[in-house]
Amino acid sequence: MDNLPVIPDPDQPGHKIANAILKFLGKIPETKQSESITPHQSAQAIANAAAAKAAAAAGALALPPGPIGWLTILPELHTMWKIQTQMVADIAGAYGKTAALSREQMVYCLFRHGAAMAVRDVVVRVGDRYLVRQLSPKVLEKIAKKIGVKITQKSLGKAVSRWLPVVGALGVGAYAFYDTVKVAKTAMELFEHDIDVEPPTGGKGPPPLPTRTLELE
Repeated sequence: MDNLPVIPDPDQPGHKIANAILKFLGKIPETKQSESITPHQSAQAIANAAAAKAAAAAGALALPPGPIGWLTILPELHTMWKIQTQMVADIAGAYGKTAALSREQMVYCLFRHGAAMAVRDVVVRVGDRYLVRQLSPKVLEKIAKKIGVKITQKSLGKAVSRWLPVVGALGVGAYAFYDTVKVAKTAMELFEHDIDVEPPTGGKGPPPLPTRTLELE
């Protein structure tokens, strides 16, 4: 997969997070997970292991107190996304969908629960199937910017916990666990259905949908 463009606006809120998102989406991780005869159970086991790993990693990064702790927010996100993208790839493998896994599906799985408005037109449900839109780099960049702003707003609130190293670390770890479980749930819902891919969109964003969208949380 080709590297995606870097957002060249250092003054825009969330630009660092948006660039980090584009970096993660530039390469889908490989998986050793083969198709399972009981994909739901296998995916659940993958999700539980990833959630525990994300909680431990995020909690450890949140231990430094005060301003030093604030500097760990972006590394915490990097670590959590690395774990979650691998988890999504492994869940796709359990459902036999590795070959079809795309950056559009990845961004949908990672951010549907936390930035629903930004990804609402990327994947839609049509009856018993899911329709995935292939996005141009320009459209994906716009989506990453929206997600970056949303995550920045949430991160400002979580930064307060850095002043309470032990209690804050427990809270950050618990949130990482919850977030990873939500990502896994979205991935499982997606991969257990048939998936159709729509041709790439232009740079102005997806056209109006002729079908109903999923009810997002």
